[in-house]
Amino acid sequence: MRNSGSISGTIPVKDGYFKVNLPLIRFEEDGCKIAYCPALDVSGYGNSAEEALESFKISLSEFFRYVTNKKTFEREMERMGWTISHNKHKEMTPPPMTKLLQDNDNFSRIFNEHSFNKENYTVDLPIAV
Repeated sequence: MRNSGSISGTIPVKDGYFKVNLPLIRFEEDGCKIAYCPALDVSGYGNSAEEALESFKISLSEFFRYVTNKKTFEREMERMGWTISHNKHKEMTPPPMTKLLQDNDNFSRIFNEHSFNKENYTVDLPIAV
């Protein structure tokens, strides 16, 4: 299952958005379908793959809303291993999968204990201000 799609965090940010491709890991645990993005440590779940994706989209939007409202967006991204450019738009690059496997215990557990499918999704991220 290698579908491409678009997930958008609809957070109004003064300077806009930029697009980034992120891995979305889909797997099943205890009879529940899960969609997980290790680069953002955000997941969603449901009884079907579609429900899991919809739940993920809600979780992603809530994550963006929370860190934007708390003014911790840039700090959270750096904490998760993202590289932030120092140009005027402050675009960000996600950590490579190898780094995520090293640093993210949850992703490492999923990778080692579950069968999964990896999909690439384009996400609209707010530009750090």
